[in-house]
Amino acid sequence: MSYVTTQDGTEIFYKDWGPKDAQPIVFHHGWPLSSDDWDAQMLFFLANGFRVVAHDRRGHGRSAQVPTGHDMDHYASDAAAVTDHLNLKNAVHIGHSTGGGEVARYVAQHGIPKGRVAKAVLVASVPPIMLKTDRYPGGLTIDVFDGFRSALSANRAQFFRDVASGPFYGFNRPEAKVSDAVVDNWWRQGMTGSALAHYAGIKAFSETDQTDDLKAMTVPTLVMQGDDDQIVPYKNAAVLQAELLPDATLKVYPGYSHGMLTVNADVLNADLLAFIRS
Repeated sequence: MSYVTTQDGTEIFYKDWGPKDAQPIVFHHGWPLSSDDWDAQMLFFLANGFRVVAHDRRGHGRSAQVPTGHDMDHYASDAAAVTDHLNLKNAVHIGHSTGGGEVARYVAQHGIPKGRVAKAVLVASVPPIMLKTDRYPGGLTIDVFDGFRSALSANRAQFFRDVASGPFYGFNRPEAKVSDAVVDNWWRQGMTGSALAHYAGIKAFSETDQTDDLKAMTVPTLVMQGDDDQIVPYKNAAVLQAELLPDATLKVYPGYSHGMLTVNADVLNADLLAFIRS
């Protein structure tokens, strides 16, 4: 198992597969999951000749369950510790959900200044901000996120089961084909991490205004989201991202859920490959 130690002493687990001289693709996972959520993408791109890298966010998966640093600044600096350690250049950074916020902060504040990033992809991602504010009145009210915190504190295991079996993959829709294995894998990843990191992470993914990060992402960026995303409403995320990014391509998938990278991997992987090779 491979780890890198950050400046504040946190051990971050990472995977690094494929030829070291191939173009790297770096994957950033969503809340409250781990790098395992990228299995379908890492195997696909490995088979297509890329070097694929993914890490577990601090407090998630196999990374250290530290009590502090559960915010976008630390998420991005931890990602930078991995990319610096591996000396990744000309990399494509792909982030899902909270991982999209991590990508935006990393690319804007670390990747572009160090000349390490070629392209970026935001998939069903949280920027510019999920919370309703004066600047973004279409966001969700604070009581939604307070509800997340209450449910997690009361019974994290049940809360995670409810999210995975319900809105995350759209399994609560009448026509949905529910996969118990997908639900179990989501629950497994979530329960491996720290309850404290997950609790604190709710504030990080919902209340961080990343408008400036998006404006600073001058590399070509693909924005992907389903229009039946029940976690991150696409009009308050993908559409705004495309407006704020200097060089954006927006692709909205009719009927797709927040977890489309897993349940619609065949479609998403092909589109990701086309963008990266373009």
